[in-house]
Amino acid sequence: MVWVVDAKYVKDYQIWLRFNDNTEKVVDFKNKVLSEKRPIFLPLKNLDYFKNVFVNRESDTIQWPNGADIAPETLYGM
Repeated sequence: MVWVVDAKYVKDYQIWLRFNDNTEKVVDFKNKVLSEKRPIFLPLKNLDYFKNVFVNRESDTIQWPNGADIAPETLYGM
């Protein structure tokens, strides 16, 4: 099982991630965010809002203040 232990906004729609196995990567979410139609993800199109990403310690993945999140195994595969 994999989970996110740290995350930092980098630039544009990029987020640096570190996983529990010490894998680190920068993921570019631009295409995913800008093409997303589900209402919970719509605020992420605003870059100022996107920057508010954080690690939810209960779900062990990244999340935004409105509750939008992405499964850690999905992030690991990106």
